[in-house]
Amino acid sequence: MTGNRLERLRQQMKEAGVTVYVVPSSDCHQSEYVCAHYRVREYLSGFTGSAGTLVVTMEEAGLWTDGRYFLQAERQLQGGPIRLFRMGEPGVPKVKEYVREKLTKGGRLGFDGRVMGAFRAAELMREAEEKGADTLMTEDLAGAIWEDRPGIPDSEVFLLEPCYTGEETSGKLARVRAAMEKAGADVHVLASLCDISWLLNVRGGDIPGVPVVLSFLCLTEETCVWYVRRQVLTENILGKLSREGIAVREYEKIYEDMETLAEGRRVLLDRKNVNSRLFHAIPKGAKIVDESNPTELMKAVKNGAELMNLRRAHLKEGLAFTRLMRWLKTRAGREKITERSAAEYLDARRREQSHYLGQSFAPICAYKEHAAIVHYSATEESDAPIKPEGMLLVDAGGHYLEGTTDTTRTFVLGEVSEEQKRMYTAVCRGNLRLAFAKFLYGCTGYQLDLLCREPLWQMEADYKHGTGHGVGYLLNVHEGPNAFRWKQPEEGETPAVLEAGMVTTDEPGIYIEGAYGIRTENELVCRKGAVNDYGQFMEFEILTRTPIDLDGLLPQEMTAEEREWLNAYHADVYRTLAPHMTAEEREWLRGATRRI
Repeated sequence: MTGNRLERLRQQMKEAGVTVYVVPSSDCHQSEYVCAHYRVREYLSGFTGSAGTLVVTMEEAGLWTDGRYFLQAERQLQGGPIRLFRMGEPGVPKVKEYVREKLTKGGRLGFDGRVMGAFRAAELMREAEEKGADTLMTEDLAGAIWEDRPGIPDSEVFLLEPCYTGEETSGKLARVRAAMEKAGADVHVLASLCDISWLLNVRGGDIPGVPVVLSFLCLTEETCVWYVRRQVLTENILGKLSREGIAVREYEKIYEDMETLAEGRRVLLDRKNVNSRLFHAIPKGAKIVDESNPTELMKAVKNGAELMNLRRAHLKEGLAFTRLMRWLKTRAGREKITERSAAEYLDARRREQSHYLGQSFAPICAYKEHAAIVHYSATEESDAPIKPEGMLLVDAGGHYLEGTTDTTRTFVLGEVSEEQKRMYTAVCRGNLRLAFAKFLYGCTGYQLDLLCREPLWQMEADYKHGTGHGVGYLLNVHEGPNAFRWKQPEEGETPAVLEAGMVTTDEPGIYIEGAYGIRTENELVCRKGAVNDYGQFMEFEILTRTPIDLDGLLPQEMTAEEREWLNAYHADVYRTLAPHMTAEEREWLRGATRRI
């Protein structure tokens, strides 16, 4: 099927004179996750991961993806006409390097400018120009062959009340306008869906797992225009928007409105978050102020109301996850449990909680060797039965009105090897070392990442993904700018200083292909610690409230301080969860959080 689709695409390329065609994974807003309508790369390649780029020439095709998806992509591309390029591995060219190699003088580079980010598009266009090739970015050649392409969803938008947001839209608009003035801009163009939803205190359902609405926004000192499909707005929302001075225009009108901007206007935008077609719609006479969206940092720093709500959300998630843990450890082998039924059990426990809105991403419930696939997703064919042996990795999260959660636990269900216990212990140690770190203000996640990896690096082992990512408040579970990483950032990226109120995951792991995978993940909120002659010290509060399975640990391989950290964490878990449990559940929890 993949080969047939590629040949049909090549016919479109031939008719358009395109010799190299690039298909990213994004939508018109550079979203990490996209609705079915925009999954063009998946349609052409068969690879279902969220990150990847497909490049097609008249003779060959290649797919680029990162370490999270190496095993998954290898399996899904196996036997097909598409070659896998493992990003970041020695000798593997970058997409732009491959495009430069394949383009020839007089050739043509093609991509859909609506879904290609302006920053990436500029890189590719420079490569084409240097090779004497031109660029076609006004045609969706891949979409033209997708006959049964899904439509854009019409999910209804809802307002998020101030008790959840902690700030009215008017206050947020005032802060953004102040940032525009500081940057010397009189127009601000927003395409990032999470930024728009945060700014307007609205949520939607246009992307599975990400409660946003497809839209653009243009802000000046006097006006605020929201470009959105009117059919998804209720009269109540339209009325509130009008009272706040926010005008509504049809979604596609953003392009023609940008074309009419007066010469000399100074337009603040982030080229990494604006699509190429929108960027090129802005007249040459306007001045582009290319900086991060002010809302990116604003929404990353959670306010007091958001943090209070997040603690409540993690109490609910902790109850659901802990009940899953108890069920697995007491019922595996005594009743039929599979990867998919375990994920369903967890979500059923969430639905028992108030204000639950849905999963924050497709759950990863991976047994034994399946857990070595970092972003494994069980299918009807792969759905493994869970037995009282080995380990089960569960990475899942939920959306509540009180916020978004992301938790990973590896459950020991029976006999495991000494090697597995050593690796499990090293992962746990890394998680704790980061969670209980103290550091001076000004540090970024790039400076702290080593704390988490060091126990594994001492064993000459590692994991091919970041140690942690920011988490949105009832938005994308992956949010910037804060993160824990060790590899230097890409060109154009500036590491974010860890600010009080930022929420970041702490999730080391180890993955042994064909054998097992281990990951332990908590969410951390950064907060201020002591101040002395050396400056402002910072620390973390652990938001996640789920026991770490003690049955996989080798306490003798932990330091006394690490054991005390784990004991303190488990004491907090018990104090938080026990009042909301039955007597029988409390007794089990007491054992699961016992001192070591």
